[in-house]
Formats: sequence, C-alpha cells, structure tokens
Amino acid sequence: MKIAVLGTGMVGETIASKLVSLGHEVRMGSRTATNEKAAAWVKKAGAKASAGSFSDAASFGELVFNCTLGSGSVEALVMAGENNLEGKTIIDISNPLDFSKGMPPSLFVGNTDSLGEQLQRRFPRAHVVKALNTMNCNIMVNPRLLPDTHHTFLAGNDAGAKAKVKTLLAQFGWKDDEVLDLGDITNARGCESVLPIWIRIWGATKNGAFNFKIVAAK
Repeated sequence: MKIAVLGTGMVGETIASKLVSLGHEVRMGSRTATNEKAAAWVKKAGAKASAGSFSDAASFGELVFNCTLGSGSVEALVMAGENNLEGKTIIDISNPLDFSKGMPPSLFVGNTDSLGEQLQRRFPRAHVVKALNTMNCNIMVNPRLLPDTHHTFLAGNDAGAKAKVKTLLAQFGWKDDEVLDLGDITNARGCESVLPIWIRIWGATKNGAFNFKIVAAK
C-alpha cells in the first residue's frame, strides 16, 4: 500500500520506518519538499521510502498518518490539500497538547470537543480515525515490547476506515482483542484526555515504556 506519513519527528519516523519494514511504500510529508530530517530518513529507510511536501505526501498516499504536533495538525492538513485527502482514511495520532505554560502541558481542546473532531469537521470528505495516541511511539509499532496484553483505542465515524486501521494495527502486532473500538469520532475526547495522566505517570516513573490495560469483571 502507498501510505503518507505527515510529520518528521520521532513519532513520524517510527511509524514510517515500521511501515517500510512491512513492505509498504511510504512518503514522509513536511512543510517543504527539501526537509533535511525527511531526506535523512529516506536515505536510511531505502527504496520504498520517499519524501516531499505535505501536499506531495497526501497526494501519494492511499492512507494518511497524521503524526504532526497537535498544535499544527489542522494547518498541516490544510497544506496537504483537501482534495488530496478526499475519501481517504486519516489515522490521527496527534494530541492537543498546550505547552505555553510549561510542563506538564494542558489540553487546548477537550470535554466538549477534540482535535480529532476538529480535523473531521475541517475535512468532512475524509475519514478521520483516532488511534495510537495514548502511548510511546515504539509501543505503537511493537506492542509486544510490553510483557502483558494491553489496549489501544479507535474512534471514528466510518466503519470501513476503522477496518483499514485495524488491519494495519494487526500488521504492527496488535491482537484483535487489544483494539477497543469506542465508537464515533466524538470519542476522541476520551482518547485525548488520557494524555494528562500518561504524562504524569511518565514523570513519576521516569519510564515511558508503558501502556494501559482494561481489566473488566467477568
């Protein structure tokens, strides 16, 4: 599959590298077609890797990963181009973190709205699926790094788009019963609200290699 990864940071590079290792063709997108970090990744990742602008990547990809900073996600997807995103699944990994007052960050949207919903409203002809935003990026692409079962969450309006995401998650190593479909995109509010406690656990333990597991009474 041809996949666009928007964002050149640690999350974008980790996702893009995993996808290439699985045999997908991946184009990493950034603000400019000559981004140095993207070029360095292409050189390292090999023949199935390429780079370009957000627009180049979105046009190339049959599916799009949004790995940009939450504060710039709407702008990045605008630069990607609404026509380039039409009908495509956007896997939104971003979080609405506000660092303006230092650490720990707050959320710039929550309770009655979410970044996932903002993206879906702004790009109504695309299919936004919130996923993988509640953990370290290394665990996103290799859930078996942890010694026990654990969970990731999905939120999105389109059943077909969520099915595509689940297929990719299975390729990453997620077991079917570890993927919890919370419902429509309004449930991105819950997914994004995990971040304040995640950050505080990370601060208290000095260890980001953890995730959440839902344990229910039988």
